[in-house]
Amino acid sequence: MMKIQPSTTQRQILTVSELTSQIKSQLETKFPFVWITGEISNFRVPVSGHFYFSLKDSRSQINTVMFRGQNSQLKFEPEDGMQINGIGRISLYEPRGTYQIILEYMEPSGVGALQVAFEQLKQKLSSEGLFNDEHKRSIPFLPHNIGIITSLTGSVIHDIIRVLNRRFPNIPLEIFPAKVQGQDAEKELIAAIRLLNQRGDADVAILARGGGSLEDLQPFNTEGLAREIFASKIPIISAVGHETDYTLADFVADLRVPTPSAGAEIVAPLKIDLERQCLDLKKKLVIAFSNYLRFQKTYLREFSKRLVDPRRRIQDMRLRTDDLSSRLIRACRQDIRQRRERLLWRLEKLQTLSPAARLPNLKSKHDQLHHNLLSSFDIYIKDRKNNLRTNQSKITALSPMGILERGYSITRSLPDAQLVRDAESVTIGDRLQILLGTGSLEAAVTGQRSDKH
Repeated sequence: MMKIQPSTTQRQILTVSELTSQIKSQLETKFPFVWITGEISNFRVPVSGHFYFSLKDSRSQINTVMFRGQNSQLKFEPEDGMQINGIGRISLYEPRGTYQIILEYMEPSGVGALQVAFEQLKQKLSSEGLFNDEHKRSIPFLPHNIGIITSLTGSVIHDIIRVLNRRFPNIPLEIFPAKVQGQDAEKELIAAIRLLNQRGDADVAILARGGGSLEDLQPFNTEGLAREIFASKIPIISAVGHETDYTLADFVADLRVPTPSAGAEIVAPLKIDLERQCLDLKKKLVIAFSNYLRFQKTYLREFSKRLVDPRRRIQDMRLRTDDLSSRLIRACRQDIRQRRERLLWRLEKLQTLSPAARLPNLKSKHDQLHHNLLSSFDIYIKDRKNNLRTNQSKITALSPMGILERGYSITRSLPDAQLVRDAESVTIGDRLQILLGTGSLEAAVTGQRSDKH
């Protein structure tokens, strides 16, 4: 294997920065601007507002940047998975040595940017409920005043006025002029709707313009106009002249019609039809009222025949009052008589059971019971006295004094008063007390004898 060893004089050594700078110069010179197509991935937006993402196909990918000054002009929101076409310049980020493409413009591949922006904004407003039917206001059947928001130039305003004059001549109109195409169209349309609500004279408004391309209809596909229509307190009919495609104003409006002339047809009924209906209703009302009067007259005649003279009615009521008064008096008298009889019967029964009538019998019974009590008490006392004497005799016969009265005596030693039961319990010279039936004696022991066997 052959090795190449260049001489020192041929060797040119570059720093990393120098090599990177030369590559950057070559790339930017060879690819000043280039169209590119691919799928967005890793899409992110930092605080700076720049777009950073990768563009890829089935085999490769490239880092992509779109600065805030350029991406603010986009009509759609890029997102991962979206296929786009863009034009930009190749650049190399020297601190990392990576190359990238800096886009100046991009659009969805196969679908226009306006269409993508339309679909994205439509999805956003729909998710917020701006298209829901519960927010739709009803269109008045016969408005007192109609507001028209459109351009003063062109045939739209003339078509609307012509149709309205044909259907309902002299119907009140208010025209709120505004651009319907171009740079300031959205602002003027929003201002016209706000003025319509501030005045508050109209019952309904027609937002109208003729047909056109998606670019021409762009003012009617903005978020600001859609939210202004949603916030309007006055019902708004969207009458933009395109039958197949819809604008966001059509979805938010309270009613959508295909053309401005159709809006005028719907908002104003045919005056001649209303006049005819009024005449028919008038005839029906006259006939119905005539029939009602005829029926009431017939009913009045029939009722008059059955009506009794008030004076006879008063006489009948007087007779009835007299009869009721007599019956009331009789009933009261009968009630009083019955109550009096019951009272007398209760008085008699009360007198029969009166304590005064029972007192003589109770006094006699009381005297008898008193006599019986005294007799029983005397007998009881006598029995108690006899029992007392008997018991007293028994007590006397059994008491020591009774024994002493029969000739016995009791001897006690002095001075301790101890009974003397045995001769040996005393000694010669001891003093003794002898208790008799009547009185007592004191003696001294002069001798003693024991009779023990």
